[in-house]
Amino acid sequence: MTPVINPVAERLIAAGAIEFGEFTLASGAQSPYYVDIKTAMTDPALLGEIARAVTDRVQFEMVAGVAVGGVPLAVATSLESGRRCAIVRSQAKDHGKANLVIGDVRGRHVLLVEDVTTSGGSAVYGVEELRRAGATVNCVVTVVDREGGAEERLGALGVRLVPLVRARELMDR
Repeated sequence: MTPVINPVAERLIAAGAIEFGEFTLASGAQSPYYVDIKTAMTDPALLGEIARAVTDRVQFEMVAGVAVGGVPLAVATSLESGRRCAIVRSQAKDHGKANLVIGDVRGRHVLLVEDVTTSGGSAVYGVEELRRAGATVNCVVTVVDREGGAEERLGALGVRLVPLVRARELMDR
């Protein structure tokens, strides 16, 4: 039997989004490979394909992304779905309104999109800030889940993690 090939995984591999070497991840963990979704997302065709995969997998009222990696995903998913988007800043600014969430999420069911999840720190931060701003968040879609505990960590918050690609799909290629 021929294995089912994940089209998003295939496109990421073709785009050179996986590199081998020694890397320190945002979580502080060391890894023998790096998944570079940010660079891959500079290809509009690939970004559009990822946005379509998100809209095909889950229902949502509004989409949000944490700066920087989640922002192009949120915008592309917003354009693909015709639904509003929001941005979660990685840190507060000391001028202007100083809001951490850009966009009115109060009372809305918001889908958080992430480029890569490992331990889930960025996703947890995004969920917490969106909830603080009045949103209901119960789902995070990640392009690649490195399978480093994010699913369990988000689950503890009552949030389901939906990966478009699992790291093992990239490693098995």
